[in-house]
Amino acid sequence: MDSPVQVVLFDLDDTLFAHRAAVTAGILLHIDRAGEAFVTDDRPAATALWDALEEEHYHAYLAGSLDFAGQRRARAQDFAASFDIALTGPEADSWFDEYFESYRASWQLHDDALPCFDALAEMIPGVRFGLITNGDPVFQGDKIRRVGLDDRFEHVITSGAFGVAKPDRRIFEHACTLFDVPVDAAVYVGDRLRTDALGAAAAGLTGVWLDRAAPSVSSVDAASAARLGVLRIEKLADLCAVLA
Repeated sequence: MDSPVQVVLFDLDDTLFAHRAAVTAGILLHIDRAGEAFVTDDRPAATALWDALEEEHYHAYLAGSLDFAGQRRARAQDFAASFDIALTGPEADSWFDEYFESYRASWQLHDDALPCFDALAEMIPGVRFGLITNGDPVFQGDKIRRVGLDDRFEHVITSGAFGVAKPDRRIFEHACTLFDVPVDAAVYVGDRLRTDALGAAAAGLTGVWLDRAAPSVSSVDAASAARLGVLRIEKLADLCAVLA
């Protein structure tokens, strides 16, 4: 970090916003409400499948092979197919809409999110905050408002609005342009090593990997993280210490 920190940028899902917990709570509540056809004795397997389908189809949306509504429909159809249920397109849309209400009811921040903003503001006088998130601007904006983060960010950059998704360096560079700061005066914090921390670091920002879940990391990514000087923390309460 050659310049003093002027801007701290955050990822949203599973960095500040407890997305994975809401997904788990939402799908379990939804299948309980969906009737006998979706009864299962292996609830962990059902949640694991729903998680895997989100990874598959949401990344297809980010890659441009599905639109936002299409990835939702595909997730519902594939999940229902695992129960030997075939959903038409409109049926899948309705099924996902009903799931979404259960998911939305479970939205909350991670406990360490708001204290992190306050600690950074105290440690770095005049620090500015922003958000870079892969996703639809309306959907992500709704989350931000619902959990009370809308007054925390000077700029919110979504891949859906910008047209480029993380880890492409252009979305990180664009954020720094909006703040009118050099890339080496900005920090980016996210829970995904490759998408967030490595992407930011490759663009010249200080990349911070929030390793909440201790996932396995490939030797290639580990080597890249070491080469690019990625910082690793296990909770947001540790961020001030590594930046200091």
